Order: sequence, then C-alpha cells, then structure tokens
Amino acid sequence: MQKITDDIIYIGVNDHIIDLFESQFVVPNGMAYNSYVVLDEQIAVFDTTEAKFTDEWLKNLSEALGGRKPGYLVVQHMEPDHSSSIAAFAKEYPEAKIVGNSKTFGMITQFFGICLDGRSVVIKDGDTLCTGRHTFTFVFAPMVHWPEVFVTYDSYEKTLFSADAFGKFGALDTDEEWACEARRYYFGIVGKYGAQVQALLKKASCLPIKRICSLHGPVLSEDLGYYLNLYDIWSSYGVESEGVVIAYTSVYGNTRKAVEKLAGMLEKGGCEKVVVTDLARDDMAEAVEDAFRYGRLVLATTTYNADIFPFMRTFIEQLTERGYQNRTIAFIENGSWAPTAARVMRGLLDKCKNIKFAENVVTIKSALNAESEEALKKLAEELCG
Repeated sequence: MQKITDDIIYIGVNDHIIDLFESQFVVPNGMAYNSYVVLDEQIAVFDTTEAKFTDEWLKNLSEALGGRKPGYLVVQHMEPDHSSSIAAFAKEYPEAKIVGNSKTFGMITQFFGICLDGRSVVIKDGDTLCTGRHTFTFVFAPMVHWPEVFVTYDSYEKTLFSADAFGKFGALDTDEEWACEARRYYFGIVGKYGAQVQALLKKASCLPIKRICSLHGPVLSEDLGYYLNLYDIWSSYGVESEGVVIAYTSVYGNTRKAVEKLAGMLEKGGCEKVVVTDLARDDMAEAVEDAFRYGRLVLATTTYNADIFPFMRTFIEQLTERGYQNRTIAFIENGSWAPTAARVMRGLLDKCKNIKFAENVVTIKSALNAESEEALKKLAEELCG
C-alpha cells in the first residue's frame, strides 16, 4: 500500500512467482498488478488483481479503506491478471457497484459466471461519474489491447488511470529503467494496435495530465512528455534510435561467422549502433523490440526444408503481425545446394508497408569465400551510406 496523493492510494501487488507473462514473455524481475483506491465521499476502486494474490490485495484494500466501504469498483480491463478478484470483491463488499461497459459485463459472465444484476453501472464512451470532489470521465480505448478496455480521467487530481497503456514488465520492488521493459512490453503485447493507441493519444492530448497510473509498472508523474513521445513513436511505427539490428539463425556456425563479419564492417563504417541477436538462443521478444526500435534490419538465415529456419520464420511472423513498417531490410542467405532463403523472407515481408529492401543480397554457399565476403562489404557500405 502506498499513498500517491492525499486521495489516491496504491494497493497493487508484486508477483515474483511468475515464470512467463501471458505464457510467453520472460519476466526476470516479475510483474506488478496495479490497483488503486480513490478516497472521496464515495470511494472508487480501480481494477483488482491476479487470482493468486486475491487475499493480499483484499488486505491492502481493507487497510486503504480504513474501516469505510467502497462505493464502486471500476473494471477498466478484463484480462485475468486484473480481473480475477472481481468475484471476491463483490462478495466482500455486497453494496458496492461495479462499473464497466457492455463488453466488460459480457466477459465477467464468461470468465466467472457471476451475476451482477442490480449492481452493474454500464457506461458509454465519455460518461462521467462523480464521487464528491472527484469527477471521473471514462474514455473508451478498444484494442489497447482488448476490445472492452477504457481509461479513466480524474479531473480533480488530473490523473489518467490508463489501463495497460504505459505499462511495463517488472515488479515495483525492483530497480530498472522504464523504457527498455516498457518497449518490450508494448511491442510484445500492444504493438499490433498502433492506430488504436494513436487514437487514445489524440484524446489524451486534450487533457491536462499530471500523472499516469497504469495497471503495470510505476506511477508516472515527472517529465510526462518523455513517455508520451515514446508512445507516439512506437504507435506510429517511427524509428526511435539510429542503428542496425542483425537477427540471425545459424546451424553449424557459418552464417553466424558472416553476421559477425558484417557487424564489424558496420561498426568500422560508422554505424552508430549495431545489435546482433541469435534468434534460436536469445529472447525473441527482445529481438522484436529491437527490430521496432532501430531503422535498419538485417535478416540472416539458412535455407531449411526448402523454406527458412523455423526461428527466423517465427521472428518475421511476429514482426508482420505487429504491423512492421517504415524500415530498411537486408538479407543474408545460406544454402549448400539451393539457397532460396532471401526469396522466402522477402515474400513474408511483402505485405509490410513502406519497406525499403537493400539492393545488395548476400548469398553464401555453405561457408564464406572471397565472393560472399565482397558482397558483405557492399552490403555494409549500403547500410552505412
């Protein structure tokens, strides 16, 4: 429990038990499931927590209430890491009303099979709720990143309760930079829905915001322009940093050697930043994050079963399903008898918008030789030009 303002109290929990967030993302520093209480003539609670932490969350809530009863539970997002304690709340506080939109209540029935007739406050986009000093405006944000999502603006505190927007991986009792894990979180989870995030940012730009209270990660209250600018870049698929990402797979090490040689050439050629990632061994979500962060991408892989190596196909599919665009892409292919990887990779990327493909394609037949090394040199010159 932590006091954010005289009226807003944080009652979330830290999860260091979790191994994979959403059963796919590595979270070495755990996760935070955030929840907030706003004290007023009527008390509003914003979202609940994951089922494993229901008892801890209810204890935090009780301490924040100080013997009072909540008037409302506002359910901004129905993903189970935020909604799994709704039934426990409803049972503990039978007089409290539950606030959500029509999709919210449909999902409550689907997930938990509970009936909230007579206790449901069904809101529409732009509706308000006054609890005394505080007036809350509900702003729908569909597909950021589920269809029922809405955010809430508190005009009294000038606070935006932002649901999953502006969230990050990592529990709150660990010390780490916001941007790295927020970027990995954004592109892993929200990245497909850039247009919807842009729409939300447009609505938020009209509001005087002092702090952002997300459902994951710290409360943001200083230099909000920094966070808003990053979200604008990410959701518009802009280039955040100058640099080259080389993502590769290598079966027997020859493609890796070519990648290492190219990385050295790029660094000598003056490329500001070169990031090399082994798609079979490194964190795939971090590779996706880097591909969206930097403006140039080199894909290097082997021809495999007349296709491409599986980790490379997965990586490209993760990029395309998230709307990868506005980048320069180059190819290195390896094949001992029928190298076709570059053609396959380009075909997978053809649906991406505003992609510039490098003129120089490097073909390796088994291992580097003088001809393929010269091709690497030309590619490095093109990328650094």
